[in-house]
Parts: sequence; C-alpha cells; structure tokens
Amino acid sequence: MNASAIAIQAAVTSRDSAGKACASSGDLKRVVLFNVKYSPNLGDGLLSECLERELARSLPGCEVVSVDLAGRSAYPSSHGRGRGMALALLDRCPAPVRRIAARTMLDVLLAVRLRRRYRTGLSGAQAVVLGGGNLLTDADLNFPMKISAALAEAARASLPVAIYAVGVSPRWSDTAARLFADAFARSRLVWASVRDERSLEEWGAHFAGKSLPLAELVVDPGVLASLHYPAKARAIAGRRIGFCVTDPLAVRYHSNAAAAERLETWYPAALRSLVEQGLEVVLFTNGSPEDRDYLHGRFADWIRCAKGPVTLGRSFETPGDLAAFVARCDAVVGHRMHACIAAYSFGVPAVGLHWDVKLDSFFELAGRGAHLLDPATIDAAELGARTAAAIADPLDPAPLIARSRTEVARFAARLLQGARE
Repeated sequence: MNASAIAIQAAVTSRDSAGKACASSGDLKRVVLFNVKYSPNLGDGLLSECLERELARSLPGCEVVSVDLAGRSAYPSSHGRGRGMALALLDRCPAPVRRIAARTMLDVLLAVRLRRRYRTGLSGAQAVVLGGGNLLTDADLNFPMKISAALAEAARASLPVAIYAVGVSPRWSDTAARLFADAFARSRLVWASVRDERSLEEWGAHFAGKSLPLAELVVDPGVLASLHYPAKARAIAGRRIGFCVTDPLAVRYHSNAAAAERLETWYPAALRSLVEQGLEVVLFTNGSPEDRDYLHGRFADWIRCAKGPVTLGRSFETPGDLAAFVARCDAVVGHRMHACIAAYSFGVPAVGLHWDVKLDSFFELAGRGAHLLDPATIDAAELGARTAAAIADPLDPAPLIARSRTEVARFAARLLQGARE
C-alpha cells in the first residue's frame, strides 16, 4: 500500500470509529451484484472485488456477493479457451449472419443454464446491483440479453435494483435498445450511475423520454485497488515497465480495424524503443486467453527484436495477482483499462494505448490525458521517450480514491433506503 493509500485508510478508519463513514445495514443482509466478475479478463474481477469489498465496508453485517452474468463461479486458468476461436469466427461472418448466430447461442444458453443461475443467485437477496464495468454495450446482443434475463429474475422477486459505475456505449442496435429499456422499466430502479462523462451523455441519449432515473457520475471502483489488495513496495529508482499485450483481433472486434491494423508490427518496435530508453520490460496480459495465446506465440521473436532486457511475465490467476504485479512496476503500458486503473491506484504511471473511449475517459478524469497514445498515429519509436515522460510526471491518486470511497458510502445509504421503500 502506497503512502497516499495509507493516509486515506487511516482517515477512513478514523471516521468509521466515529460512526460517520459507514451506514448501518439495518435489514439489508444480502446484496447481489450482477457483473462479469469471473471473466478471463481479470480487470473485470478486480473492479468487481473492489466494489464488493467497499460496499461491504459501508454496510457492516451485510453479505455482498457477485453473480456472474456468464454463469462462471471461479477464476480457473482454463476457462475462456474457446473465446479466441469464437471471436475469430464471428469476425469473419457477415454482420447479419453474426447477429443471428450470436442470438441463437445466447437464447439456448439462457434457457438451459443462465436463467436458473440468476434465480438461484438471488436467493435471500434484499437488493440487486448491476455493475460496474462496461455492461451497457451491444456486442452481438451479449449484455442486452443477459441483463434483460437477470433483471427479469430480480423483478419476479420484487427486489430493488441499482446500477453502479457502468460504462455505456454509444451504438446499440434497435433490439438492444429495446431490451435495455424494457429491463429497466420493469425493475424497481432506485439508483443509476455511470463511470465517465461519455457514458453520462450516452445514458441521457439512449433513455431520453423514458421514466428512468437520471444517471449520476461516479469513479470506477477499480481505483480502490490499492486499498483492497496488499502490495510490496517497488524497488527504489527502478526501471521496470509492465507491457500489457492485447490481441489485435480483440482490439478490432471491440473497437475498429484502424485501431488494430498496425499492432502486429507496432508491438515489437515499441519494445525496442523502451529498451533503447534504458528500460526493462516485462510482458503480461490481463488474463484473456486470446491475449495469452497471441503473446505466447510471439514473445520469443519480440525479445530477439528488442535486443535488450525484455522478459515474459507469468500468467495471473486472480485479480490480486494482477494488482500485485502492476503495483511493483515503475510504469505500465497497454490498452486494457483496468491494468491502467490499478496502476494509477498504486501511484504507478500508465501509458494508455488508445482503442476505446472508455480508456480515454479515465485518463482525462485522472488528469493523465497527455499519456494516452494512439498506435494508429504514433510511431512506435516514440514509446520509450513517452514512457519516460510519464514516469517523470508525478501523480497523486489520493483524491480520486477518497472520492470513490465517499461515493460508495453514499450509494450504500441509498441502497438501504431503496430496500426499505
């Protein structure tokens, strides 16, 4: 835990002892979070665990648990192995065929397994939270259909529903827009919040004229990582760079072709640039199998190309593993949002690689917009100097961490109120 985090922890503990920071949970004994906690991308697990733990701190005596929208229940290293193949197959399909195939698979999955998982997970719950994460998005109806089914189960049980720190994408199909609007309309929606200004605008645009609460803006709970994961101190005056590798196929599927087309040659040239700057590089991924497979298929050639201290890091099995790694880096480079957010929480400078506006939004919020680079337009040879500049630019995560803790505490009080109404 860094100095800023220790100071915040001491201040919060002091307020807790005075009875001012935490609401009594009262009759609220079990809260269920719908999210993608056990996604192979451990960033999803990191933000989910941070929200779980912080909400439990704000509601003493209340059990806070997650129900994964994909039906997963643990962080096994083998899960998601078919995801890369599925992405590649869907990427090759014409859009109409892709939508039909994806919807058919989701219909079967929901009917056979997921609806039952959602119903069982809600047993004994007094309130439901959807979030955080980039959940209000439409990638072949994945989240619209799962969220619609999950909230239908919450509505059957007459449970209050809150939405916390979600990302909202700008482009939804007509079917996705209808599924989301109907799911929220039939829910007892007591609170809605999003994690960035862009999402706030999109919430308003998507639900204009609907009888839904106005969304509030809150900080992504992943910024609390330094408070909820123990970390060893970094070596003094180190030059260790964590380079988070994302498969260009995933970048193209979730963003666009322009964001992905140069990466195959950009990555090795960028590593060479870091080495020439006198930096030591450790290659890692957030855990997605397609990212791991892509990295493991190329790292040997990249290391030879770099002609310097570049090594392959170990694979992580839990969000805590990811947090512990980034906490010991002197800087982190990558596309993955929660690798960058976790680094920021530990006071580690991050250089973001542009691919999705959600990453842009966090860097702007954190006052680190100058350290967001676009591989589509920035020469890889510049990365070493730009990373050194990020390291030289001091950052203080304490204000955003304190803001997030206050927001979760206020949310807990509203959730308790909603459960009593």
